[in-house]
Amino acid sequence: MTEPLALYVHWPFCVSKCPYCDFNSHVRESVDQAVWRAALLADLRHEAALLPGRQVSSIFFGGGTPSLMPPATVAAVIGEAAALWGLTDDCEITLEANPNSVEVAAFADLAAAGVNRVSIGVQSFDPQVLEFLGRAHSGDEARRAIAAAQTHFRRASFDLIYARPGQGLADWERELADALGFGTGHLSLYQLTIEPGTRFATLAAKGELVLPDGDAAADLFDATQAMTRAAGLPRYEVSNHARPGEESRHNLTYWRYGDYAGVGPGAHGRRLAQATERHKKPENFITAVERNGHGLKIETDLPPQERATEAMLMGLRLSEGVDLARIEARSGLGRETFVDAAAVARLIGQGLMRQAGDRLGVTDDGILLLDSILSEVVRTG
Repeated sequence: MTEPLALYVHWPFCVSKCPYCDFNSHVRESVDQAVWRAALLADLRHEAALLPGRQVSSIFFGGGTPSLMPPATVAAVIGEAAALWGLTDDCEITLEANPNSVEVAAFADLAAAGVNRVSIGVQSFDPQVLEFLGRAHSGDEARRAIAAAQTHFRRASFDLIYARPGQGLADWERELADALGFGTGHLSLYQLTIEPGTRFATLAAKGELVLPDGDAAADLFDATQAMTRAAGLPRYEVSNHARPGEESRHNLTYWRYGDYAGVGPGAHGRRLAQATERHKKPENFITAVERNGHGLKIETDLPPQERATEAMLMGLRLSEGVDLARIEARSGLGRETFVDAAAVARLIGQGLMRQAGDRLGVTDDGILLLDSILSEVVRTG
């Protein structure tokens, strides 16, 4: 393999836990920063030893709340990746941030550390919605954070959550128009989903939290597509919108099924036909690194069929679709083993899929039916 790598670094700590969040995030009274910096660098060196001769095209600091990382730790991780692998000339280095003023105050130092793209968890500008979502920032803080990000970083993105209980079409159109007015080159727009094990899941089970029905959610989705397209930020993935050229290169590596190394608690990776996963609980991760020199919990060989299935499930989320020849090359299988050609032909006839040579994709009409399309088209064995 000579393709550049993506590097994911997980910082597991948050100030508080949001009720919709099922990410590996933890609240701790104190964090020994020296211990954590040493552990992340050791974990990184372990991955680099297994992946020699590669460059890194993107680094993504996710969490948790990575904007709580000391900028010196961020700089140390970037520097170690550069020393061990080398970074491509246009390496995209993203850090997720909350809009709280204490975190925004670190933007200048994070930019100096090497971060050139920030992804801000705004979720909403409405104070009542922010309270409902358990967010610790205000709408004004969110606006200031976006402005600060545009000042300090070459590229900025932020997230919004829509299709919330009681949210009408006109309300969402106003909120989205407000968001588009900031002029960022990238927006992530997620419909609220109920994840198992979250506080929202408990409320939904009691009937105390009811999401918009399928038709209402589809209307909200269609309005989202029309407004973002008109603003020059078309959808390039189910929930992600960007000006051409400003797509998240890191996430494109995932969706195009490239290799990525994952370091830090609970981080997943895909490298050399293997799936990797780190210990999730912060204390267990630290113990593993101190004992073994790395935080690996699981390292599993992926059979060809599983690799092809993963590549299809990820790639068909993209507006560009999948390159079937690439999946054949990466899995060693013929496409007939992972694509149901008859189902594809039927869905093309219904206007739900399209194909041009090796490129297979889901149309705009089909994207709301993605799950059922995947179940029909992708052969898993």
